[in-house]
Amino acid sequence: MSQKVAVLGTGKIGEALLSGMLRGGWPPADLLVTARRADRAEELRARYGVTPVTNAEAAKTADTLILTVKPQDMGALLDELAPHVPADRLVISGAAGITTASIEERLTAGVPVVRVMTNTPALVDEAMSVISAGSHANADHLAHAEEIFGSVGKTLRVPESQQDACTALSGSGPAYFFYLVEAMTDAGILLGLPRDKAHDLIVQSAIGAATMLRDSGEHPVKLRENVTSPAGTTISAIRELENHGVRAALIAALEAARDRSRELAAGTKG
Repeated sequence: MSQKVAVLGTGKIGEALLSGMLRGGWPPADLLVTARRADRAEELRARYGVTPVTNAEAAKTADTLILTVKPQDMGALLDELAPHVPADRLVISGAAGITTASIEERLTAGVPVVRVMTNTPALVDEAMSVISAGSHANADHLAHAEEIFGSVGKTLRVPESQQDACTALSGSGPAYFFYLVEAMTDAGILLGLPRDKAHDLIVQSAIGAATMLRDSGEHPVKLRENVTSPAGTTISAIRELENHGVRAALIAALEAARDRSRELAAGTKG
């Protein structure tokens, strides 16, 4: 933790990561931040006691650079950083679809790059962060990335070839659950419940179900069967979900998210 870490493009996810690192024991003096707007940078300084710098200053002084900008902004950021990043810097990219190879070719030869896809539950320290090594990153670099992102949730190492699939599943995953809760809340209102009560019922059911999935070790099919009595209410609902092709729609949706991640890597705006 004595090394300096810079978070570049500190938006919501960058700020969540920053606050998690502080809770994990990083000294504020070792944390640098960059932001597009000066008032945003000063807000981070006032809130966390960290040091705002320019992107070039971060590249020159930090041991680890965490790039949290959007994929469409990555090219401009790399152009700005390239003259200032020596080969001994660790660069961690959190941009969906951007490969480590595409980052490596824009920077000094030999710079280690680690690709991470995290998700918005980082805001409540329940993120799922998927980590892959570039061609110059070693076990120590991966461990350092895990230490950083472990401050806001769980981490998992995967080959980079699986990153687009992980982006579809966990990077975008929270949005699917929010969408499902939104739909179930509307259904609750249709069934005669007030919105706030429908919301509370669904959210607590989701928390309980997720906890059972995490802690029981049971397959989701088994857990579902435990709720599904013969000729009961649950099987009637499941039949309607199957009749409407919900399972097939979910598979198609995740394939679309994976394909979009690949398009981002190829530079397709869409």
